[in-house]
Amino acid sequence: MSHCAARIPTILFCVIAQALTVVSPLRAQPQVSNDPNELKRNSDALVREKRYLEAAPLLEQLIKLGVADAGTHFNLGFGLVAEAATTSDSAKRAALRIRARNEFIQAKVLGEKAPITDAMIEGLPADGSDAKPFSENKAANDLMNGAEALFSQGKMDEALAAYQKSLEMDPKLYHAALFSGDVYMHLGNFDQAEVWYQKAIAIDPTKEVGYRYSATPLMKQQKYDLARDRYVEAYIREPYNKFAIAGLMQWGQVTKTQIGNPQINIPTDVSFDEKGNANVKLDASALLGGKNDGSFAWIVYGGTRSIWRKEKFAKTFPQEKQYRHSLEEETEALRGVLSMATKDKKVKQLSPSLAKLKQLNDKGLLESYILLARADEGISADYPDYLAHNHDKLSQYVMEYVLTNGRK
Repeated sequence: MSHCAARIPTILFCVIAQALTVVSPLRAQPQVSNDPNELKRNSDALVREKRYLEAAPLLEQLIKLGVADAGTHFNLGFGLVAEAATTSDSAKRAALRIRARNEFIQAKVLGEKAPITDAMIEGLPADGSDAKPFSENKAANDLMNGAEALFSQGKMDEALAAYQKSLEMDPKLYHAALFSGDVYMHLGNFDQAEVWYQKAIAIDPTKEVGYRYSATPLMKQQKYDLARDRYVEAYIREPYNKFAIAGLMQWGQVTKTQIGNPQINIPTDVSFDEKGNANVKLDASALLGGKNDGSFAWIVYGGTRSIWRKEKFAKTFPQEKQYRHSLEEETEALRGVLSMATKDKKVKQLSPSLAKLKQLNDKGLLESYILLARADEGISADYPDYLAHNHDKLSQYVMEYVLTNGRK
């Protein structure tokens, strides 16, 4: 399990971008009623204040009474994660996380649309296991665990001292710098929060989480354009991470910005049998005559991919023993379609999908589109190398297309 999913305060800071009240597990719990209306009213009030630990028993009672909705299960999931963070017994922690994950799943089944829902389901392991150690330095790791407990109890000054002492012991301890930023964020010291988030980013600029967390104080100050840039950077660093996606979607919700990739219909599908023979399925509408929009050119797509499967992949990637669908293969297949469609003089106007692909290709953004909108397990393996050499193109694609719902 990631450290992000392990601590509820952090998740709420960076994704929901609202104030969090950290509740001590020693605080008295509210009286549990059997009146659904009273339970709903009191639990809603606690959730609005982000007092999930106190809200949890009320939410559980609503479920027992059979009057729970998607939001009830969603909020109880956070309450159980918070309780796990304050529980010292490993078996009980695991059981609480399992329950929390199931609550998020149930919330989704009932229609919960919050972007964080999928991220929480993915981030919480099915077996409820603890996150991997923060550091290989045992003393630093022990301090971090202690700091987390202090944070969960609202002892901010003590937690901060422990985080920073951990960083002294292990200068590469990413989460020590990151969580120091969280303390300052909780205290409302946004300038210092930024300092420590940037220290985390400097330790490891490949992780999305530092960029995403650093957007939260900007959101709280309504500096939405600056926050957007941080969320975009987080997404570019780890586009297949659902927390990074959730952060970008949350920004879109707050700013009323529609987020999405261009809607491009590729009317063909390619699969391979055990011997490597291609099975190409092409939508019959693409071959119908009289359209003169280039749709016939999709027949090239399957042929190109078949060649890659049979011979070209092995020649292009001799270091890889097993075929995979690669970025180069997909790019060549799509460019082959565009080439045939645009060279045919009978084509009067490209179909909307081909026109959009041509626009992306002309701008040098076709690979970015493939990686961020069409990546499968094979293609995603090419992302780190592409990012290392084409950061600006990925950023341009997100700004021009993803943040405009693919309209441009």
